[in-house]
Amino acid sequence: MNKTSQFALLSLVVLFFGGSLQVAAAADQHGRDEHSRPEPARAEPGRPQGRGPVQGRPGFDGHGQVLDGRYNHGRYYPPMGTVRPALPEGYRPYYRGRDRYYFHGGIWYAPRGPGFVVIRPPSGLVISVLPPYYSTVWFGGVPYYYADNVYYSYQPDQNGYAVVDPPDNADSPAEAPAEAPDNTQQDLIIYPKNGQSKDQQAADQFECHTWAKGQTGFDPTQPGGGQAGGPAMNRSNYDRAISACLQARGYQVN
Repeated sequence: MNKTSQFALLSLVVLFFGGSLQVAAAADQHGRDEHSRPEPARAEPGRPQGRGPVQGRPGFDGHGQVLDGRYNHGRYYPPMGTVRPALPEGYRPYYRGRDRYYFHGGIWYAPRGPGFVVIRPPSGLVISVLPPYYSTVWFGGVPYYYADNVYYSYQPDQNGYAVVDPPDNADSPAEAPAEAPDNTQQDLIIYPKNGQSKDQQAADQFECHTWAKGQTGFDPTQPGGGQAGGPAMNRSNYDRAISACLQARGYQVN
């Protein structure tokens, strides 16, 4: 074997062993990195988390809104104290003495200088229909309806839902009873066919729910729909009514 061949063979041997050493070193470093990484925080079983990521979703939506992750609510809202120059279209006014409050899409506002500030409303205000998106949580066998850090409770004597203080055991909700009320539109899959925004879809669902409830007398937020006898048939009538309303507004409902 001439010198040129010997040199080439020696170079191959050096490259082979050098590469093997680099691979081994990389594997060893990877193992050390894996062991040195802190374990991800684990939620306490059975305990709902406060506002924050839900199933890997970001805590902010890129438009200044914060994810409300309590009870896996999973909706984005502007932080409390946010000031806006004008109210959103379609708001509803409410009054408590001389104080004025405005409600839209689950968000409450109050006058602040020339604009309006996002607030938590005072307890006792009554709305006729729940926010378009809400979560039902149970405490002591009683359903509460939650959205944007506000709790609502059904008041039969006022035929509406009152803002109430958080339950004392708000961090420990109970399991829903076997005959728990259905969530509004939980069986309906709704697609905007005309490019409606999320806010517009929420407003349309809110208004169609109000209309369907008035047409059928069925309220899916109450046990048995708030009616005696035949809840399945009544729910079917409600679903048909709200589907017709949404389809007329340019949505596909499955």
